Amino acid sequence: MMLLTRLTRLGRRYRHFKRYREIATVLFRHGFGDLLRRMGMHRFQTWGSLRSDEEEGTGFIPTRAERVRMALEELGPAFVKLGQLLSTRPDIVPEPLMHELEKLQDAVPPFPEDQARNIVGGELGRPISDVFASFGETPIASASIAQVHEAVTRDGARVVLKIRRPDIDVVMTTDLEIMSDLAGMLERAVPEAAVFEPVRLVREFGKSLRRELDLAHEASHLERFARCFKDDPRIHIPTIHRSLCTSRMLVMEHMDGIKISNLKELDARGIDRRVVATNGASLMLEQIFTHGFFHADPHPGNLMVLPDNVICFLDCGAMGVLTLRQREQLGDLMMGLAAGDERRVADAVVRLSGFRRRELLPRIEADILAFTEGYMHRPLREIEIGRVMSEVAAILIRYEIHMPPEFFLLTKALTTLEGVGRKLSPDFDVMMAAEPFARKLLRERYSPWRLLQQGFSTAGELNEFIRHAPAELTDLLAQARRGELKVKFEHRGLEGLSKILDQISNRIAFAIVLAALVIGSALMVHSGIPPKLGGIPVIGLLGFCVSGLMAFSLLYSMIKHGRM
Repeated sequence: MMLLTRLTRLGRRYRHFKRYREIATVLFRHGFGDLLRRMGMHRFQTWGSLRSDEEEGTGFIPTRAERVRMALEELGPAFVKLGQLLSTRPDIVPEPLMHELEKLQDAVPPFPEDQARNIVGGELGRPISDVFASFGETPIASASIAQVHEAVTRDGARVVLKIRRPDIDVVMTTDLEIMSDLAGMLERAVPEAAVFEPVRLVREFGKSLRRELDLAHEASHLERFARCFKDDPRIHIPTIHRSLCTSRMLVMEHMDGIKISNLKELDARGIDRRVVATNGASLMLEQIFTHGFFHADPHPGNLMVLPDNVICFLDCGAMGVLTLRQREQLGDLMMGLAAGDERRVADAVVRLSGFRRRELLPRIEADILAFTEGYMHRPLREIEIGRVMSEVAAILIRYEIHMPPEFFLLTKALTTLEGVGRKLSPDFDVMMAAEPFARKLLRERYSPWRLLQQGFSTAGELNEFIRHAPAELTDLLAQARRGELKVKFEHRGLEGLSKILDQISNRIAFAIVLAALVIGSALMVHSGIPPKLGGIPVIGLLGFCVSGLMAFSLLYSMIKHGRM
C-alpha cells in the first residue's frame, strides 16, 4: 500500500513537473529557500536572485508575512483562495500573517468577450440571441473563478450572468493535487506544522473550492436564502432564472442599488443610515440564530442598499451552516459574555468544540474570567463583539481547542458586520442587537414542544441501542474468542505514565480479589454450611454483600476518573 502511494505521488510530480518548478521558483524568489530544502523541493527550483523592493531601490524590506502574501498572489487563483481561507483561521495562522492574508485580492484580468459568448452559447445549447436581446461586451466584475456580464432577456428583464472561467476547473484541480502533495511533504518535514494537520486542511479546502466552482451551488444558496426571508420587506434576494442556470453559468436579476459603504450617495438619496445598520444587524443575526444559514462574507462589496432602506445581499457562493445544537451553544456563549459569567462561557466553548479534557476546565475558566472582568461592568453598547470573539479564539488556541470551522467563519462575519455597522452609524451596537436573538433561542430550548421532540429523539436512540447492543456484544465476544480483539491505548506524554500503570495494576488486583470473593461466596452458598439465614449460609451471604460493595467502589472510581 505504501509503495502504491509513493508511486502515485511520483506520477503526480512527473505529470505536473512544470507547475512544481513554477511553485518552487516563486517560493525561492520570495525568500523561502530554507523551507524548500526541508521539504525536499529544492530540486524543482529554477535558480535566480531573490526579488525584493529594497534591491529595486525603494528601501522597503517586506516582512515574512508580506512575502507569504506576495508569493500566494503570484502563484495564482487556487493559492489566493487558500490564503483567504487561512485568513479566517486564527487557530492556525499567527495574527500578523492573518492580517496580511486579509489583503489578498480575488481579482484578475477578464477573459475575452468571444470566449464568454462561446461559454454562454454552449451552456444554453442554442444561439445567445434566442435568449438575450442584448449581451454586455465588457464585464462589470472579474474574479479568479468567474466574471460577470450584464444582459437583457427577450422578455425585457435585466439580468447579470456569472460565467465561470474557461478551463478554471482543470487549473484548480491541478493545483489542488499539488497542494495535497505539498501538505504531505510539509507534515513530514516540518514537525511544528504537523500539529495543524495540513493534509486535512487542504482536503477540506478542496471540498469547499469544488463547491464554489459549481455555480449551481450558488443558485441553490440564493433560493434557500430567499425562502428564509420570503415575507421580510427589509431584505431583497436577487431572483434566480433557474432554467438558464448551469454548473458553469449563473443567471439572476440585475440589481440597481448603492454600495453600503458609499455614505455620501446614501445621504444624497435620503437613506437612513441608522435604520440600514439596525436592519442589517437584525437580518444577519436572524440568519445565524434562527435559520442557521448565514452569509459568510458580508463585506461592503457584497451588500447593496435599495430604496426604502432595503438591503440586498450579493455573492452567496460562501455560506456558513450551523446546526441547532451549535446555535444553542453559541447562544449560551453570547449570554455568558453579556452576563460576565465565565463558567457559562467556558462550558459553552467546551461543548461547542467537543473538547474532552475536562481536567483543564478550571484553567480555561480562570483565563476566561480574566478577560471577562474587563467587560463585566460595561454596558453592552461598549462591548465590541468582534474583539471579544477574537479574544475567546486566542484562549482556545492556547489550549489547542479545535473549534469547528464555522466558528471562525462566524467570528469573521460578525467582525465584518460590526465594522460596516459602525461606519453607517457610530453608535451601532451589534452586541445589544444579538442579545434578544440569543435569549429567544435559549427560551425555545425549554419549550414543551422542543422537550417533547427531544424525548422522542432520545427514545428512538435508546430503542436503536437496545436493538443493536446484543448483536454488537456477540461480535465483540466472538472476536475475543478468536483472539482478534484489539485494544488501543493512548497516552499524552510520559510524565504520568507510571502513575497510570500503578492505577491499572491496582485495579487489576482489585478485580481479581473481587472475582475470587464472588466465586468463594458462591461455593459457600452451594455447600450449605451453617449458620444459615433464611436457608442461605451466612458466610456466603456476607461474601456477596462485601463483593457488591467492592464492585460499586470500583465502578465509582472508574466513573470519577473518566476511565469508563
